[in-house]
Amino acid sequence: MLWVGKVLLAAIIISFVSWLSGKKTTLAGFLTALPLTTLLALAFSQFEWKNSAQSVAYAKSIFVAIPVSLLFFVPFLLAQKLNLSFWSCYGLGLILLGIGYFIHNYILSQF
Repeated sequence: MLWVGKVLLAAIIISFVSWLSGKKTTLAGFLTALPLTTLLALAFSQFEWKNSAQSVAYAKSIFVAIPVSLLFFVPFLLAQKLNLSFWSCYGLGLILLGIGYFIHNYILSQF
């Protein structure tokens, strides 16, 4: 039952921000950039597993992953200069995220 509640709450937040992006792009972008999912996921994880050490490690992983995950947006920033379509940007962004995953793992292995 807890799982269903978590899914519903996450779906409502994502759906709302997606809807809002058609009405107020700037506000939707700001809300999307907030660590809403991080706040929910950390709380859900701690509530479910009750393991503080695991939750702290999870938070550290998120902290490292946030700047690395910005690699996804690099093709979008260069789209006009390189004459890239949305799907080209999206595909290249996914490739960069794959590379970012290995960077993330390397950084965490140093701590």
